[in-house]
Amino acid sequence: MTSTANSLDNAPDEIKLAVDLIYLLESNEVDPQIALKAIKIVKNDLEAKLAQQAKSAE
Repeated sequence: MTSTANSLDNAPDEIKLAVDLIYLLESNEVDPQIALKAIKIVKNDLEAKLAQQAKSAE
């Protein structure tokens, strides 16, 4: 397990976050279909925030 932990320590932030999210969903036994629907909502929200930031930077 040490080599896996070390690999994760050196992983990009998005990989670390993905692993944390997967762990959270699995440990709470979230239905995969519900999780995907929620992820789509989160994705849309984050894309809207990025678009707003880009608009503000102009």
